Amino acid sequence: MTGKSILITGCSSGIGYDAAHTLAKRGWRVFATCRKDADCERLQSEGLESLRLDHADEASMESAVKEILDRTGGTLDALFNNGAFAIPGAVEDLPTDALRTIFETNLFGYHHLTRLVLPVMRAQGHGRVINNSSVLGFAPLPWRGAYVASKYALEGLTDTLRLEMRGQPIEVILIEPGPITTRIRENAQPHFERWIDWQNSPRRGLYEKLRERLYDDSGTPDTFELPPSAVTQKLVHALEHPRPKPRYYVTTATRIAGIARRLLSTRLNDRVTPNG
Repeated sequence: MTGKSILITGCSSGIGYDAAHTLAKRGWRVFATCRKDADCERLQSEGLESLRLDHADEASMESAVKEILDRTGGTLDALFNNGAFAIPGAVEDLPTDALRTIFETNLFGYHHLTRLVLPVMRAQGHGRVINNSSVLGFAPLPWRGAYVASKYALEGLTDTLRLEMRGQPIEVILIEPGPITTRIRENAQPHFERWIDWQNSPRRGLYEKLRERLYDDSGTPDTFELPPSAVTQKLVHALEHPRPKPRYYVTTATRIAGIARRLLSTRLNDRVTPNG
């Protein structure tokens, strides 16, 4: 690969960080974006082109896209929407404003950024939009209602956009990871503390166990957990294969959930779904 450009969001750590460095080594011109200036400066020191971009801040997205197009002469080959966060908690304990907050980043930001780059891709005659979803985008788990809702919505929006782009030279693709070694649990802690009044919840006893897991820093991996490079491997195929798949499963957990959704009734799926 030489000369192709990609905008990646959420590059401070985890999936975005691994993807940015791997694609740069493969010859892509990578624009690795982060919410915080300090993270951008760190990535710049590592040799990447990094700009500030926050999915919850439309002005930052517009500014970043403008700067990228100025640097490339008005072209952009691919977009990887990746940045997201979670708010652990039971649905009945989620304030509606918490849902608004997570949708702002996990869905509305993806939508706005995609709308900014589609005219560029249409004008140049090619492009790929890749949205990082989750196994939780089609198979829910308890205590993750906010994240599940945002990813279900993202999948619906992405599938619809893919259908609308039929006959046009723009590919729209989903990646659906299961458990990946990232900082999402650590990053969820302040959101949990902000939004969930767990001490006054009828589920307080269960929250004690949830908090133990949420704040567990032992490094014990989840079942079937893989490193971020497993996602990057699928991303590379989605970007470089002449006929990319419309969706990519990552991890055994995602494949099992996909089979279960196709073969089992809703009641049976409910029975085999873990409690948390």
